Amino acid sequence: MPRIPTVFPAAVLALQFGLGGALAQSANPPAKTPEPYAAREGFAAKAVPQGRGEVQLSFAPVVKRAAPSVVNVYASHVEKRSNARASAMDEFMRRFFGEVPGGRGPRGERAQKSLGSGVIVDDSGLIVTNNHVIDNMNEVRVSLADRREFEASIVLRDPRTDLAVIKIKNPGNGVVPMPFGDSETLEVGDFVMAIGNPFGVGQTVTQGIVSALARTQVGSSDYQFFIQTDAAINPGNSGGALVDLQGRLVGINTAIYSQSGGSHGIGFAIPASMVKAVVDSARDGASTVRRPWLGARVQSVTPDIAESMGLDHPTGVLVASLAAKSPAEEAGLKRGDLILTVDGQTVDDPEAFGYRFALKGIQGQTKFGILRGTGRQTVAVKLGPAPETRPRDVLKVKTRSPFLGATLVNTSPAVAEEMQVDFPSEGVAVQAVDDNSFAARAGLQKGDLVLAVNGTPVASTKDLDRLTRNPLGMWEVAINRRGEVLTSVFGG
Repeated sequence: MPRIPTVFPAAVLALQFGLGGALAQSANPPAKTPEPYAAREGFAAKAVPQGRGEVQLSFAPVVKRAAPSVVNVYASHVEKRSNARASAMDEFMRRFFGEVPGGRGPRGERAQKSLGSGVIVDDSGLIVTNNHVIDNMNEVRVSLADRREFEASIVLRDPRTDLAVIKIKNPGNGVVPMPFGDSETLEVGDFVMAIGNPFGVGQTVTQGIVSALARTQVGSSDYQFFIQTDAAINPGNSGGALVDLQGRLVGINTAIYSQSGGSHGIGFAIPASMVKAVVDSARDGASTVRRPWLGARVQSVTPDIAESMGLDHPTGVLVASLAAKSPAEEAGLKRGDLILTVDGQTVDDPEAFGYRFALKGIQGQTKFGILRGTGRQTVAVKLGPAPETRPRDVLKVKTRSPFLGATLVNTSPAVAEEMQVDFPSEGVAVQAVDDNSFAARAGLQKGDLVLAVNGTPVASTKDLDRLTRNPLGMWEVAINRRGEVLTSVFGG
């Protein structure tokens, strides 16, 4: 590990490492030496190290504390094909180059593989990683820092945060959980370290600072509120730890901004506060994360809206619509209210509001600070999950129609919350669309609401099943896509 450059301000080193005495005094030049400009401006002056101890300052003690909690995650999806025949090219590649990753095995098996990192967060063997590391995988192994290997089971997947929780099978003694730090107290400029398995080379530690907080335009999950760091993060670091100088987990490394695939010093981590909420759900035995339902749609505040409301600058989120009998309506929120804070924490945009509200859990209440007209007030909002007001009655369409290859469900507040769409009063929702299916080629998308087929209203999946049982020469389909009604005609 390279030594810390001696040009670092001594006062900064004293603050970060708890050093005092000679180190702190070394920032004060002799009385006869002209006072440096930086010192006159209130900053510590550069100083020559005054002893061997100052030259040997290192992050090694933090690494020794944190590294045993970071694991390598190897995930795979093995698809067995008992009667499959390997192609001539597969056979050629296997004969001359060995087994081909992603190709067919000797018994007609096709394997997909994924490599990432994870962090032990519980002495029972619970590990948190990124969902994209194990997405679509059915076999998971983890390798500890001491090279012990274990099989792991998948406990919980949460695509909305891109987090997942797995558990070591029969861990025995010797697993070292990493304590959670407080990501809410991080500040831009704080030292952090990224620990993971980049490119599969083995456990690697990189060091940097917090470059920015509350980044919202990353696009890797529904909750856009990332820690940005210049600590080098590369493919394979996904799911690894971002730690503070006490060796505590402050984030899960999840994405990078790169045009080459390598690190350009712009990496993003999911804050520990969100990670802890997902881990707590896994500890409680849940297979999914249950989040509070507000029942209101909010929008950004533009400069024009801010000016019209007498604000100095755009801040908060504007209530655009309310669902009937929702917690928002019951709390007395009204269309046009401006939500400024959630339990005293400022929210500047819909992403920050969604993140803050999601952390509140599904019990008790939270308080919104709002601006209504020219007056400010506080409203208490009851916390609870979105209700499943009617059974989903999942329908996977298999008959030839524009819906062939689509999975549809009855709508409810719970379904709308999962799909991040407004709760509709009619129609059935498209939950998923198979790749290369007729439904995909017809342009159906997840979140679409099917309103009518050939002029007949669709109120439930049973209606749609009945209307698509018999092949037709022509189909007229009406859908609601993000509030816009679209009608399309397809040939049979």
